[in-house]
Amino acid sequence: MAFQNLSSRLQDTMRKLRGKGRLSEKDVDEVLREIRLALLEADVNYKVVRDFIAQVKERATGHEVLSSLTPGQQVIRIVNEELTQLMGGTQTKLTMSSKPPTVIMMVGLQGAGKTTTGSKLARMLKSQGHRPLLVAADIYRPAAIKQLQVLGEQIEVPVFSMGEQNPVDIAKAALSHAQSRNNDVVIIDTAGRLHVDQELMDELVQIKEAVNPAETLLVVDAMTGQDAVNVSQSFNEQLEIGGVILTKLDGDARGGAALSVKAVTGKPIKFVGVSEKMDGLEPFHPDRMASRILGMGDVLTLIEKAASAVDQEQAEKMAAKLMEAEFTLEDFQEQLAQMKQMGPIDQLIGMIPGMSNAKQLQGLEVDDGHLRKIEAIIQSMTPEERRKPELIGGSRRRRIAQGSGTRVQDVNRLLKQFNQTKQMLKQFSGPQKGRRKKGMFSLFQ
Repeated sequence: MAFQNLSSRLQDTMRKLRGKGRLSEKDVDEVLREIRLALLEADVNYKVVRDFIAQVKERATGHEVLSSLTPGQQVIRIVNEELTQLMGGTQTKLTMSSKPPTVIMMVGLQGAGKTTTGSKLARMLKSQGHRPLLVAADIYRPAAIKQLQVLGEQIEVPVFSMGEQNPVDIAKAALSHAQSRNNDVVIIDTAGRLHVDQELMDELVQIKEAVNPAETLLVVDAMTGQDAVNVSQSFNEQLEIGGVILTKLDGDARGGAALSVKAVTGKPIKFVGVSEKMDGLEPFHPDRMASRILGMGDVLTLIEKAASAVDQEQAEKMAAKLMEAEFTLEDFQEQLAQMKQMGPIDQLIGMIPGMSNAKQLQGLEVDDGHLRKIEAIIQSMTPEERRKPELIGGSRRRRIAQGSGTRVQDVNRLLKQFNQTKQMLKQFSGPQKGRRKKGMFSLFQ
């Protein structure tokens, strides 16, 4: 996950501050030295790092901070605020045209994920009540048109195509098509190159002049690090982009691009790609990302994910079952399915304040592989076994283990922990509510 190393380094540094009753300028300098190294290792632009450190130092060595009763907390607050400002301060939303259709032009180099990201954006806008149209204007990359058509079919969004005709003519015709079909958003998937060249830029400029887009969004690969910032600068100089979408933020990226793009180009990051799934595109919130980097969690995003993934009526039924200790392994399987819709479990845990390093806490297993193992075990049971786990004897356990590709010990552990949880719930719903027992997280241990 992007920012993992940076986050660990910064959290370790901030932890040293919390234990100090008073701070001197020397203490602040030592902390800033560690922050500087952490940012440079994360591939943040060196000029951005220099300005960031200078800004934090100016605020952190002021009389108000050094004479405070909690100087460590004050410095942490300053770092958090400056990180937020570095990434744009506040969320920047899509610019929508006052007169539909709103034209959104997707630009970027080959391999950044432009076609997939455009489809993800179309899916997001459709879920918000819009009627998007995808436009296949990349006539050069083999199978680019077919890829967009397949993705459009997957998300049930129409795709406009004219084969390998002139991209400018395709964009113009798509706009007329959208107006006649009542599509209120047009997303144009333009061609990319392996590197920035004038021929590519000239074509993009012509398309932009022809359709006058409300948004020109540059798609860059977060895993390319500082190159992503250089690409952003080049595209912005010639196209005047409106914002950036960072893809593959769920990969092994150091995160420097996210911390440098706004400062270097002046253009905000509007969305980030957090998974390969079609729902893996999220609005970028600088304040929430800064909090996650510093281990303060991101409760708002967690709540939004839960609200979009959980069926309210189903949740109320489940709550009633839990209170009466009547839930079954079938119910638990439904809960796992809903958790998977919210995204990778390690990302969700990282959004809980103080839990960014949860994998190291008390040997807690919270990775997706462990959840998949539990899911495989439950799926290898018959419906009757899922509803009545007490029926599962020795021979059935061996069959379930073989069917799920796990060991009998894994099946035994799941059943034991499931029974312990049911017993705990009975006690909470009975007269002994105050007793401290293992909770639902025992299923993941």
